[in-house]
Amino acid sequence: MVDTLGLMIMVIVHRADISERRGGSYLLLRLASRVADFGRLRVFFADQGYGGQRMRDWVRSTFRELGWRLQIVDRIHKKAFVALPKRWIVERTFGWFNLYRRLSKDYECSTKSAETMIQITMIHIMLKKLSK
Repeated sequence: MVDTLGLMIMVIVHRADISERRGGSYLLLRLASRVADFGRLRVFFADQGYGGQRMRDWVRSTFRELGWRLQIVDRIHKKAFVALPKRWIVERTFGWFNLYRRLSKDYECSTKSAETMIQITMIHIMLKKLSK
């Protein structure tokens, strides 16, 4: 999960046999446990892998008191490349991650170490941006 600047808010790495929707629910539950740190969050943009009325209803009912809302960014069906609104922010962050060799392959043996390497990489990215 990234903010509108593309800087990481939270990361969760899970097994490949877990669907995007279930992984997204794990991420939101982890985020809710730290709501004091992220009290201003209200709208979450996600691609179609996290879509579906069930997922939106789950977010609305589970996080009603927090006022959270899930908004799905729909794909535009055109032959040429089209930058989707809000989606390009996440894609830019993935591009930043691709500059780091350690993240270019699956070197990690556990999901926890993979999460940690992503966090270390984002710390380095943020420090580089601050030093400019």
